[in-house]
Amino acid sequence: MNLNHINLVVKEVDQAVHLFTHGLGFSLIVNRSSKMAVLENDHNFALVIWGQVLNKKEEVPEYPENFHIGFYQPDEEAVWELYNKLKEEESLKLEAEPRKIRNTFGFYFYFEQLMIEISVDPFQEKTA
Repeated sequence: MNLNHINLVVKEVDQAVHLFTHGLGFSLIVNRSSKMAVLENDHNFALVIWGQVLNKKEEVPEYPENFHIGFYQPDEEAVWELYNKLKEEESLKLEAEPRKIRNTFGFYFYFEQLMIEISVDPFQEKTA
C-alpha cells in the first residue's frame, strides 16, 4: 500500500506553493484561485495545500505539538545545500543550523505553524 496524499492546511496557499515548488522540488498540478493547490514530487507523492479560508476561519491553523512532516536528503552535503537555500526565504523560521539529530543529520524549520524536518535518510544503504 502506498500513501496517496497528505492535506496540509495553511493560511497563505501561494507562499506554501512557492516553498514546496522552489524550495523542496515539488511540481504544481493545480492551483485553484489561491485557495487550494495540489502538488506532487518525483516519488508519486501528492501534497494538497488547503487554504484556511476554505475552513471559513481567519486564524493561522495550529498543528498538534510535535506534528511535522519530514523529507530525506541523500547526504549531509544535500542537507546543507537545502538549508542555505531555505534560509533566504523570509516566510520561514529556521530553528538552527543542520546538526546531528537522533541517528541522522538535519534541521527543522517552520512555515507558518507547520514544522518541517530535512534530514539524511538513516535507513539508506551505506556504500563504501
